[in-house]
Amino acid sequence: MGRIRERMEADLKLKGFAPTTSKEYLLRARNFVAYYRRSPEELGEEDVRKFLLHLVDERGVRAATHRMYVAALRFLFAVTLKRPEVVATVPWPKVPRKLPDILSGEEVERLLSAVRSLKHRALLMTAYGAGLRISEACTLEVGDIDSKRMMIHVREGKRGKDRYVMLSQKLLDTLRLHWRRLHPRGRYLFPGAFPGAPITPSAVSLVLRKAVAAAGLTKRVTFHALRHGFATHLLEAGEDIRTIQRLLGHTSIQTTARYTAVSKAHIARTRSPLDMLGTPAARAFG
Repeated sequence: MGRIRERMEADLKLKGFAPTTSKEYLLRARNFVAYYRRSPEELGEEDVRKFLLHLVDERGVRAATHRMYVAALRFLFAVTLKRPEVVATVPWPKVPRKLPDILSGEEVERLLSAVRSLKHRALLMTAYGAGLRISEACTLEVGDIDSKRMMIHVREGKRGKDRYVMLSQKLLDTLRLHWRRLHPRGRYLFPGAFPGAPITPSAVSLVLRKAVAAAGLTKRVTFHALRHGFATHLLEAGEDIRTIQRLLGHTSIQTTARYTAVSKAHIARTRSPLDMLGTPAARAFG
């Protein structure tokens, strides 16, 4: 793509897209151009539709991947090439909403106990104890830990939003032990292999996979499962869903409300209408 790739990369930066999202968009756009081996300036709506059908029919890509391609091509044509008419009628694919596997409290303890490295255990404890995304946990800085107010300052989360979350005393004790033993140089709380750089999400994912195997967990556990567990366990403990929304940094309450569908305690507290028949409560049914 050359010149166009550079323009698209610059546009993504100016729009404030996260580095991981920018990388995905550029990759999808490059694959589109490689499919035709022509400049996207020479391609139109039918070319976009033909490429997307190729992804679905011949390559069998998942709905989430299909949606990422649509988003990338919409950005390429509408923003970078200033040809929004090319993608104006390209439909968004429906992505099935699957409920996540939720770890129990005992399973979280087993998982954390299976991590030998104190640094890695502290990072996973931070993710679960504060409900952080993997990018947020990896890039935490020493100055983000406020032990006086017992809060963590999460900087530039999703869509560039800052927020504050609680700082668990148990987590603070572990972070202090991690600091005394490693005494990391630079500003990052969890430094990576290269000086001055934070630990990478890929390195953390590898640690997590090994810990899941060592703990003997059979559920599908990704880093995000710790964030799911944070939200679900708070809900089961009786925390207000609006508070959980703010802690997670969700823009919409609907995103947070999905945890009511996986909370066993929340479901168990809900009374079946069958049990209400023949009682005064059934009057609400008419």
